[in-house]
Amino acid sequence: MYDVIVIGGGVIGGAIIRELSRYDLSVCLVEREHDVCMGQSKANSGIVHAGFDAKENSLKAKFNLLGNKMMKDYAETLGVKYRNNGSLVVAFSDEDLRTLSELKRRGEANGVDGLEIIGVDRLRELEPNVSKSAVGALHAKTGGIVCPYELTIAEIGNAMDNGAELFTDFNVTKIQGKFGNFEVFSENGDKVSGKIIINASGLSGEKIASLVGDNSFKIGGRRGEYILLDRNSGNFVNHTLFFTPTEKGKGILVSQTVDGNIILGPTAEEVDDGSTDTTAAGLESVIAKSKMMTENPPLYNAITSFSGVRAYSDRHDFIIEESKAKKGFINCVGIESPGLTSAPAIAKYVVEELIGKTLALNEKQNFIARRKPDYFFKNLTDEEKNAIIAKDPAYGRIICRCEKITEGEIIRAIHENPPAKDIDAVKRRTRAGMGRCQGGFCQPYVAEIISRELGIPLEKVTKKGKNSELLSGRAK
Repeated sequence: MYDVIVIGGGVIGGAIIRELSRYDLSVCLVEREHDVCMGQSKANSGIVHAGFDAKENSLKAKFNLLGNKMMKDYAETLGVKYRNNGSLVVAFSDEDLRTLSELKRRGEANGVDGLEIIGVDRLRELEPNVSKSAVGALHAKTGGIVCPYELTIAEIGNAMDNGAELFTDFNVTKIQGKFGNFEVFSENGDKVSGKIIINASGLSGEKIASLVGDNSFKIGGRRGEYILLDRNSGNFVNHTLFFTPTEKGKGILVSQTVDGNIILGPTAEEVDDGSTDTTAAGLESVIAKSKMMTENPPLYNAITSFSGVRAYSDRHDFIIEESKAKKGFINCVGIESPGLTSAPAIAKYVVEELIGKTLALNEKQNFIARRKPDYFFKNLTDEEKNAIIAKDPAYGRIICRCEKITEGEIIRAIHENPPAKDIDAVKRRTRAGMGRCQGGFCQPYVAEIISRELGIPLEKVTKKGKNSELLSGRAK
């Protein structure tokens, strides 16, 4: 019997279970996929929003501001890269300029510091490659960038280091019982029992809530397509560049990532099935808008395209509350943008204000707060590298040449919390396969390492879990 069961291994579920692991509680996280961070948390812009866009007095506004102020220390503690690069909402017309004034007013009402409307000359000083059609911008100095999948994996790994348990391939199909004695079943017949349930299941939030008779909200999906440019173009822009926002979101952006790439996107298309396919029309839209935002974007340096689906609720705000249909069942759903920014603040609120009302929160004396980065070797000095290689020669073998990732780092990712059990899991933890060749050279070597370390046949190694085997069998 667990004290708390968290359903959903995204950045919100990860932040909550990490916060829970700070206390003397037995907690577990169940995730339907083969690895954590397989939903909207793995494929988004990675923007730490300043907080000027959310409507006053909304949960989005409240938790965005709190999360923004927490993110630098939060990421550093978890060994995750974060950069305060600032954001610019670019105006292209007098109407856009009026919108910027409203965003500035709203941001200041929300408590955002350092907002400034700048003219075109100052804008071009900050961003020489901005479009010649731009007429000004809202400069939000507290905006930043972080890696969403690194953050999610680090949260869950740190929680596991502190005693939390993880169950993957656990697709929840039935919940029975009541507060103090819930039973959660998977489609395979597996079961976990707990006193409290946290529903942080993203696109599945409505379905999971319905299992306890809660039909108080609807969850929709909005697909966003992206193009990623190689790090050769990493200095094309310095800030995160936004168009003025619409009802469907903040629109296509042009931004650096914390790893030095340039990301373009996302689109906003309603989808019913959670499809993450990319489309010719979607990518053409990303290209067209990127050319509107900047002069001659280096699209020749594109190395991949991808899409993610973000969940939103019919309440048009975060839903963070105990269900009125079932005591002890807490919904954390409809967490669209700025959900990534808000994650640490949401987790603190859920644990202290919602769970803390019914369970005693006694802090662990031996809580492990810090976590070592998943990939680190290439950033060390030669002396530090030599010292590590002397202890473990696997760190002297480069597997991914594009990203300079060593065999030692891959082995570590396979055995640390949460363990990397497939090709994409290794990729998200170490960046092996994220460079210009997109795994063209290193993928076979990564597969061999997984096979060896997990003691499974090479044919059983998958790209991303069930039905994604790399090999069909041996030819000879």
